[in-house]
Amino acid sequence: MSGSDWLQSRIDTTVAHPARRYDYWLGGKDNFAADRESGDAIAAKFPAIRTAVLENRRFLRRAVTHLAGEAGIRQFLDVGTGLPTASNTHEVAQSVAPESRIVYVDNDPLVLVHARALLTSAPEGATAYVDADVRDPGRILDDPDLRRTLDLSQPVALMLLAILHFVPEDDDPYAIVRRLLDALPKGSYLVASHATSDYLPPELVADISSGRHGQGRLRTRAEVERFFDGLDLVSPGVVPLPEWRAEGEPQPRPAAGEVAMYAGVARLA
Repeated sequence: MSGSDWLQSRIDTTVAHPARRYDYWLGGKDNFAADRESGDAIAAKFPAIRTAVLENRRFLRRAVTHLAGEAGIRQFLDVGTGLPTASNTHEVAQSVAPESRIVYVDNDPLVLVHARALLTSAPEGATAYVDADVRDPGRILDDPDLRRTLDLSQPVALMLLAILHFVPEDDDPYAIVRRLLDALPKGSYLVASHATSDYLPPELVADISSGRHGQGRLRTRAEVERFFDGLDLVSPGVVPLPEWRAEGEPQPRPAAGEVAMYAGVARLA
């Protein structure tokens, strides 16, 4: 089987995939009927979902700009990358520090098809793509492309944006995050955003949690804060996503309930 045939055999167009559904909400074209049907079903009950995904990309831009600028981070491990769009991690980081090095990780074969768009590094830096699942941190950390691209003896920003809510309790998401962080040295950072049930009506929480849109779990603020246990939170801490250092964003900002996500950045001391 050729490489392209192997990739095509992995793409199941009959089942919605988070990366493709996210692409649909962002107005992209790399999605299928199942992704659009699932996306529309969620949007019918939570009309602000497109605002939420746009705000998540804005948070990525702000967090990476801060880390590459004020914090001096030059290495980024972006797990749950999603399909390429505007303001990808390497584009933001290298606009501040061209020597930045970025490794992207995703398990959607369609993301792999488009990975070359994520590998357009500035000549001073480097990018790589790892085909792996967030639930297999050992495979991620042992990947030779990651090891060639990142120096794990130097600080790394671990990016987990809008991915942990797809990891159910049975897969122990807290242990996954700790395993990834344990591989990184002091001075590294965790950047995370996570959907929450705190602002949603019970019937919508029940629908999202039913499994009909894929596995995962909405979490409360306290449950999201637990991912940052033992780390030094960067001000303003774990807050509604539209509020994280958003002074330079268009005003007025979306209400916390419109986005229904928390976000935070913290340093491994």
